[in-house]
Parts: sequence; C-alpha cells; structure tokens
Amino acid sequence: MGLTGLEIFKLTPRTNCKECGFPTCMAFSMKVASGAVEIEKCPYISDEAKEKLSDATAPPMKTFVIGKGEAERKIGGETVLYRHEKTLVNKPVVAIGFDDTMDDAVVDGKIANIKKVDYERIGEQMNAEAVLVKCVENKEAFLALIDKLSPLNKVVLIQTKDADIAKEALEKVKDTNPVLLGANKDNIDGFVELAKAYKIALGLEADTLENLYDLVQVAEKAGHKELILNTTGKNAGEAFESTVEVRRAAITGGDRTFGYPSIVMVNEIAGGDAYMETALASAFVLRYGSIIVLSDLEYSKALPLFGLRQNIYTDPQKPMRVEPKVYNFGSPKEDSPVLLTVDFALTYFVVSGEIDRSKAPAYLLIPDAGGYSVLTSWAAGKLGGSVIRNAVKESGLEEKLTKKRLVLPGKVAVLKGDVEEELPGWEIIVGPDEAMQIPKFLKELA
Repeated sequence: MGLTGLEIFKLTPRTNCKECGFPTCMAFSMKVASGAVEIEKCPYISDEAKEKLSDATAPPMKTFVIGKGEAERKIGGETVLYRHEKTLVNKPVVAIGFDDTMDDAVVDGKIANIKKVDYERIGEQMNAEAVLVKCVENKEAFLALIDKLSPLNKVVLIQTKDADIAKEALEKVKDTNPVLLGANKDNIDGFVELAKAYKIALGLEADTLENLYDLVQVAEKAGHKELILNTTGKNAGEAFESTVEVRRAAITGGDRTFGYPSIVMVNEIAGGDAYMETALASAFVLRYGSIIVLSDLEYSKALPLFGLRQNIYTDPQKPMRVEPKVYNFGSPKEDSPVLLTVDFALTYFVVSGEIDRSKAPAYLLIPDAGGYSVLTSWAAGKLGGSVIRNAVKESGLEEKLTKKRLVLPGKVAVLKGDVEEELPGWEIIVGPDEAMQIPKFLKELA
C-alpha cells in the first residue's frame, strides 16, 4: 500500500529548502504520493527514508528487463487495468515456440518466418522479440536447438523441469540475459538457485492459482523477486480467467505477491487453429499477457496482432504520428504531383493506401501538424499557409520538380488562396474530400 503525502512528509528534512523545485516539503511530498515525482528529487532525503519509500511507492507490478543489447525488453510495471485510466507501459513480448520434437524442416520454416516478418509501423519495428525453447524428451536435440536459434538475437526463453538440463542450456546463453521457465513445487529450490546464480528471471507454474500464489512466496522467501507467472491453464477460458485474476489482485487488490508479469502459452491452447491462435493472442494483448507465445508467425497473423498491440500500448493523451517528410509512391518523377496530408497516423495510412492503390507516381508531403486529423489541425492553427510553405521549402521539392503541382485535401479547400500567396509559382489544386476518391482523381489529373 502506498504512503500518503503526510506520511512521506514526515520522512523529509522539513526545511523547505526549495532545491527539489517545490515551495515546501509538504508540496513535494504530495507530488511524490501521487507518483508525479521521484523521492530522489530531494537532495537531503536519508538513505533510510529512501529504502522505506522504495517499496511503498513502487508500482504494484514488478518491472524488470529480459534479453540484452538490441534484444533487450522491459516487462511488467503496469499501474492500471485499463488504458484510458492512465496509460499502459510495457507492451507484451511476442515469442515463437520451439521444442526438441520438431524436425529440421519445421524449425527452418519457423526461423525463416521470424526473419521474414520484420517491418516498420509508425516508427516502431514489428517482429517477434523472443523464442521459447522447450525440452520435451531429447536433451541433445534441445541443446542443439538452442544453438541453432541463438544467431536470431532474440530473447531466449528456456523451458524445462530438469535443473541439470536447465543449467546446461543456460550456459549456452548466459550472456544474453535469458529467462528460465518450468519452476514448480517439485523443483523450485533448484530452479531458484539457478535463477539467482545467473541473475535471470524465473518462470513459475502450478495447477491452480492458489498453488501458484504459494510458489511465489517460496521464491520470494528464497530471495528471488524477478518472477514470471505462467497463467496458461488447461484451456482458453481458464487461461483468460487466471491471467485477469492475477493482474487484478496486484493492481486493484494491492497484493504484491501476484505483482509479476504473466506468460501465456497461446500455442498450447489454440488447438492447432491458426485463426484461433491469432484471436487468443489478441485477447491476451488486451487482457494482461506480458509474454505471449505463438506457434509460428506469418504476415496474416502479425499485421492485425502487432497493429492492435501498438494501438493499445500508446499513451491515449498523445496522438499516434508518422514522421513529417516526403514519401514517394510509384517512382515519382520531376513532373509528378505532390499530395498533402497531415501526420496523424490513421490519416496517413488511409491516404497512402489509396495512393498506392492508384499505381500513379506521386509524392506525399507530410508537414508537422501536431498529430491531428486534417480538420482538427486546421481548426487548431496547426495546418495553414505558412506551415505548408515551410514544409515545401524544407522538403527540397522545389529544386527537384519541373512541374510544381500541390494537391490540398478537399476538406481544407479554404486554404487554397493562402497557399497560393505563400507559394508563388506553384499550381495549387483542391483534391477530393475522401481518400477513396484519390485513385480516380490521380488518373484524371494525369
């Protein structure tokens, strides 16, 4: 349970020195209690007070890092159940599952798909961030599989119930900050010792939530608090219920015993149905899977899943934006038209999709319009004649084009006169009101 502002105030020096940026120690304490500022902002707070406050003011859900270097990912740290309450913090990690019973053709196919599905969307790289390697029956094949997957440079999740096999596997990837999965009531002591020795996160599993709760307490008592809770269960319904219950217990119930990230083996509960797997993965993006394990990854699965994940794990108070610049379509030439729209991501994707569908060579100019839609940015003064002029000048299009034609969105036709004044020598054309009309418009314009 977090401390109140008054309780925090009692731990401060109460000198009102103002060095923290606040007029009084009480004002500073109230901000710390609300989570708006860190206690370290006070230069005179004692180490004893910091230690007391660290647990009391920490998020209800543990945050830690898995992987290393470019593969490093942060999981946990959530403070709310729903995005609109504040914001969700660390997006779920998508892992692809492998095991030692798979033949080379299956393994090679999955590796090829992991490499293939890697693309950018709104400034973020979309790909599978982790691989899960499970030991089923053949230790040598399991260890060889880890060697084969290591060059992918992904977070490695090792799943086995045998501490000796786990140790051999960890030796192979110990410098990558892997995750060890498979700790249960029968092997917990040995697995905790391995996790502590390699300084890695440990995944716990049990047949009921009550037993999982007890297992967390055993691990914590043994001195390890970087834990991942396997909430998969026997079927989709049980997995969903368990994952939600664990998160609610931590966030709204204040029970830090369940304040750890969850892993859901969607590949095990989808019954081999690729469509069901995509649907379940989407459900656990929305409802609290910190690591989601899939059987494979193809574009048909990745596009909706990663799009949903990116939309949910963004700050609702900040619009999603694309980079303001010139985008080329169909190898445009010096006489190709320049279409203009705003940097709001949804608008960009709709407009760019229609330009691409037209197959006409064209430039798409995106000014810095604050991340709003066309009408909103115009009404807010973010899209006007001077803004468009500056975008054109900075783009270098004037020097490149022999036929200067700028197409405005039809909904802001009112800007035509202003833009003509700002850009002498340019033909300013009012385009269609709706993006779906762009292919016909470009065909007629040519």
